[in-house]
Amino acid sequence: MDGRDLVRSVRVIGSGRAARGVRAAWRRRRIDAAGLPPRGAERARVPGRVEDARPGPGGGVIRFSRSELRITVAVNGAVFWGWDGAEPQPSYALAGSCPEPDPRAVLEPDTDGGWRVVAERVTVVVSRHGAVDVCTPGGVVLRRELPPRWWEPVGGGPGRWLQRSEVAADARFFGLGGRASGPRLRDGSYRLWNTDPGDAFRPGDDPLHLTMPVQLVVADAGTHLIFHDTTWDGTVVLREGEEGAGSGHDRAGHCELRMDGGPLRCWVMVGAPSRVLHTWAALTGAPALPPSWALGHHHARWGFGGEQELRRIVAGYQERDLPLDAVHLDIDHYDDHQVFTVDRERFPKLPVLAEELRRDGIRLVSVVDPAVKAVAGNAVHDSGAAVDAFVRDASGRPVRGVVWAGESVYPDFTDPRVRAWWGGLYEERLAQGFAGFWHDMNEPVSFHAFGEPTLPRSARHALEGRGGDHREAHNVYGLCMARAGYEGLRELAPEERPFLFSRSGWAGMQRYGGTWSGAVATGWPGLRASLSLVLGLGLCGVPYSGPAIGGFDGSPSPELYLRWFQLGAYLPLFRTHAGLRAGRREPWEFGPEVLEHARAALRERRRLLPYFVTLAHLARRTGAPYVRPVWWGAPEDRALRDCEDAFLLGDGLLVAPVLEPGADRRTVRLPRGRWYDTATERAYEGPAQVVVAAPPGRIPVFARAGAVLPVRGDEGPELEAWAPAPGRTGGGLVVQDAGDGWEEPDLERYVARRQGGRVLVTREGEDGSSTPSWPVRVRGLG
Repeated sequence: MDGRDLVRSVRVIGSGRAARGVRAAWRRRRIDAAGLPPRGAERARVPGRVEDARPGPGGGVIRFSRSELRITVAVNGAVFWGWDGAEPQPSYALAGSCPEPDPRAVLEPDTDGGWRVVAERVTVVVSRHGAVDVCTPGGVVLRRELPPRWWEPVGGGPGRWLQRSEVAADARFFGLGGRASGPRLRDGSYRLWNTDPGDAFRPGDDPLHLTMPVQLVVADAGTHLIFHDTTWDGTVVLREGEEGAGSGHDRAGHCELRMDGGPLRCWVMVGAPSRVLHTWAALTGAPALPPSWALGHHHARWGFGGEQELRRIVAGYQERDLPLDAVHLDIDHYDDHQVFTVDRERFPKLPVLAEELRRDGIRLVSVVDPAVKAVAGNAVHDSGAAVDAFVRDASGRPVRGVVWAGESVYPDFTDPRVRAWWGGLYEERLAQGFAGFWHDMNEPVSFHAFGEPTLPRSARHALEGRGGDHREAHNVYGLCMARAGYEGLRELAPEERPFLFSRSGWAGMQRYGGTWSGAVATGWPGLRASLSLVLGLGLCGVPYSGPAIGGFDGSPSPELYLRWFQLGAYLPLFRTHAGLRAGRREPWEFGPEVLEHARAALRERRRLLPYFVTLAHLARRTGAPYVRPVWWGAPEDRALRDCEDAFLLGDGLLVAPVLEPGADRRTVRLPRGRWYDTATERAYEGPAQVVVAAPPGRIPVFARAGAVLPVRGDEGPELEAWAPAPGRTGGGLVVQDAGDGWEEPDLERYVARRQGGRVLVTREGEDGSSTPSWPVRVRGLG
């Protein structure tokens, strides 16, 4: 803990707690000094020369003089390889068992003493020194993994390793979890270590709350996703390539991955972005389906104070005819900040309040932190101690940190027993009337450790019975907490879909819920970072996310608040959220003009709810994110690959938020095809760059010609059909969610055709075409 961290701690938590945090930091360092073996001398190693190969299901094993490489192509087209006997499992990322090998993939000799595995979608070529090329079926190299290096302690113990890679000169990097500087990842260093930055963060801050070793790389020759499956601390250094501009001397793009330990194993998926994300979801698990109310508007504030203030806020929304679907209670509703408790003075009849709100269509969502106050008599602490639930140091003593409740201990969520115990605690939250849960501070956090691990690196974890320390468990702590909550809720309320989102997580987080930005800084850079985070997380397989609208702390100007609000209305998690020092963030606090425009944004979100429900079901079935980069359908378009200030909402809409102050017009880059400005219904032909109006009352939104969108009309659900271009057809998919349970609704497919001056919309099924089940409103003909 340096001086900068101490100042930050004092500012965030006060001098008394900061002093306790300093003592805890010293204690943590002493524990690590005693609990971790000194690294000492190391021995460097490379694979050596190839010796032989042994075919096996889906590929085989290639032996080198100092290592061996296993390659397996799965039936879904994903390719696994692992060095030194590394297998696909055990893995925190994979959902269930590993996919079956593809019996059609064959291992065969290649030129110059190497080997290759040939499959339907990909060819993997291994050189005689251990370089691995990922190629298209036509033989174009998408990625070259150079021979890896290991540094192993002479006295034994986990080794660290280095993997260097090359990609095409035109390739662009995306992913690595939640990054504020994206979505396109420029040249630089990115740490793989889930971190609470300790204060509001900006685009240049890295790492943040949810990192994962997942890269999506887009180039002219194709798109690929690569996942290095190790949970240890690491660093990714990226450098984009450069084309020779006619000289013929291209400089390849480079990636360098350094990991402090863990197996050297990875998965690679090749194809169009939609195919790649579908394969990734099949491998790591389908995204959890949020209940339909969670796709509406949420309001959160740290500092509601009590029931009277909460009722005042809800009444303010209702009196002003502003849609509201959920209210989130932060730590101030706890009794002395202790998790799974209620301050009875401020919320004397919380279940009654929750039921009254539910009758008005408003759900209560509770924050849940992992830290448990370390004091006898605390029911959660005592029950956890009885089942030996808390993380211990190398000498066997429970590890303590400093969080809101003071000295606290931390459950070991990598232990199935502890997850079962923790999941049962949500019964108290359900009894209080809460319908959803927001996991916070679960990197995990202690106020002495901003930017550093809360728990000592030597702290012991179960790791599903394998045993290990916090160096391996840190990055999956939030993921395992989410699993504990999700599985507990499935047991306690089996008829309802759980609603859970988490600040921290790892690869596979989507199985249990979504995430949000955390404490993004209030300011125009924070607004831009909000969009980057949502886009980047979607490309890593986490489709449900959103920012703290207006920024976490400070006071946004009315213009900034409104533009953030308008962006949030088109993101999956639409949530206004303010920190303790931010004051009130209700739309009416910013004046009558902002209130009027915010009401319009809220009504548009309400109108589009059937479309968001459809996108949620499609994400579960296909892995496709709700929010997609504009190059999603045309990754070969280089101009679109560099576009970071607009996004696609599903296949049908393109949203161009206003990200700069004082703007009343903005430039929008359109993909190929015809696009309609939804405000004016004027048609534009892409690919093109157009300038459109962006008055304070709205942000530019375009509809794809031919799109058929489910919306909520004045008289109920209806289909909004945008006229196809002459000589073309269009269509759309609709999923009518029957409620918040587990019934699997049918997917309806609609086709739009021009017939003279009319547009005909039909429902396509196994028995041919039929009349749509909803009324149809055609737009774009005028």
